Amino acid sequence: NMKKHSIFLAILITAACILSPETSWAQGKSKSHHFMTSDGIKLHYLEAGSGPTLVFVPGWTMPAWIWELQLSHFSASYRVVALDPRGQGSSEKPSQGYHAARRGRDICELLEHLGGEPAVVVGWSLAVQEALVCAHEVGTEHIRALVLVDHPVFIDPQFALALADERVKNLQLNREASVRTFVEEMLNNPPSEAYVEALTLAALSTPANAAAIMMADLYFLGPTDLRPLLDALNRPVLFVFSSLDWAVTAANEVREGWPKVPVRVMDGASHALFVDKPQEFNRVLEEFLASLPK
Repeated sequence: NMKKHSIFLAILITAACILSPETSWAQGKSKSHHFMTSDGIKLHYLEAGSGPTLVFVPGWTMPAWIWELQLSHFSASYRVVALDPRGQGSSEKPSQGYHAARRGRDICELLEHLGGEPAVVVGWSLAVQEALVCAHEVGTEHIRALVLVDHPVFIDPQFALALADERVKNLQLNREASVRTFVEEMLNNPPSEAYVEALTLAALSTPANAAAIMMADLYFLGPTDLRPLLDALNRPVLFVFSSLDWAVTAANEVREGWPKVPVRVMDGASHALFVDKPQEFNRVLEEFLASLPK
């Protein structure tokens, strides 16, 4: 058993080395930076390339380097930045601030820290809520456009409560197994087993209580209804959805409510659609960027 454990540990370390931001593409091409939020939390981000600014923000418990295939692609013509939100990746993991108003402010403070030139902000999953809150509560002075990836504009509060209930219980009762399942279900076409392992370890680096309160805050502090925020948005926006059933429904809701807003659904992709189908996702994003007023 001890021998098996040692082998397993060696595999985990190898996986982490292959795919952690320190040793993968990000090591050669991107630089690690930190900035301090207004409430004194040190946040980490990756940066590469030069040109107009493109900022990527990952979802719940995910690290900045999950955007690696976007960073490597877009750094040829853009200044690309990927944030480790508070409690995630290489950022500080405080005991508070895990709600949309604060995490949204973190995004806006990063934009200001980067020099204030209006940036295109790409938010995935929980970061859709946070990016819209940043735009709504802080303002769009530093935002050129938003790309909102795989998150509904309206979450039924009862569904939010059920989701929070399930996640909080799992995080307390069977953390590793539930995180492993979450990561596996997020990917239809993972690059490798080592990648899935590295992503799982990254998700597990978020303290269980921080991960739990993020989910609880989705219900308790919201907002679960992003429609008024979208109505008030004075910047171009693109929605990109996976082909999961709920996502297809959410895409149709956006099409019906905002017929002028571009919406793309990527067939055969799970929640982490930019990992499943990086070339297609990058092409969709490129087309949107090309359509923006200069």
